[in-house]
Amino acid sequence: MQKVAQSASSDQERARLAGVGSEAASLVGWLSWDMGDHGSTRMWYGSAIKAARAAGDPLLAAYQAGTMAQFEADAGNGAQALTWTRAARKYLDARRPAVADAWLSSVEALAHAAAGDERAADRALTTSRAAAARLGAEEPPPWPWVFTFNENKVAAARVTCGARLGLPSWVLGADTEALATGHAKQRALLILDIAAGHLAAGRVEAAFAVASRAVDTGLQYRSGRIVDRARAVRRSYRTGSPPKVVREFDERLHDVYL
Repeated sequence: MQKVAQSASSDQERARLAGVGSEAASLVGWLSWDMGDHGSTRMWYGSAIKAARAAGDPLLAAYQAGTMAQFEADAGNGAQALTWTRAARKYLDARRPAVADAWLSSVEALAHAAAGDERAADRALTTSRAAAARLGAEEPPPWPWVFTFNENKVAAARVTCGARLGLPSWVLGADTEALATGHAKQRALLILDIAAGHLAAGRVEAAFAVASRAVDTGLQYRSGRIVDRARAVRRSYRTGSPPKVVREFDERLHDVYL
């Protein structure tokens, strides 16, 4: 795609093709992330960011950098995630639609949670929630923010932050089941965060009963990301004599090669 863009007959056409290339690379990056291939995910998201910059599209560059930040936070790399959120805000410059601020603040909260900073995560969530509350009165979000971002999304981010920080009050204090909307894979990831909350509260039976539902989805869709997250939940529970529900969970994951 880069070679095609470079051979374009005009700067305008070159920029258009670079934008298309950025979107294509981002899609492949998402697929790699879902497969649990982190090396390929970074490579493709990096290509998406470079192509967006070559296209001269600050909104697209900010979105791609924010997505890279979201990935790094999900992988537990808080410092890298925060670096990418700062880069995303710099790309936005004066063009700063409200949806971008709301979303990036939620990503920043995830980054702080990955770094173990509860206070900073809470501040970022508060900022995101306030920005999301203002979105209803504004124009439809600009490309590439075509998804709906609202206070429920902020609440779901808080659940994920709580799971990373080991704060059951953040995870179980809301109607978490009602937040598990959207695609089945998204629901499964949130369900695993709920399982982590149950574990943090000492509810082992409930944790692995819930996590088993998410594993079913991961196997159905062959999502390495979901299965890896399920394994992370299991690693967080350490005991010399696991109860039956945990042994059954282990047996379920034993022959999974996603």
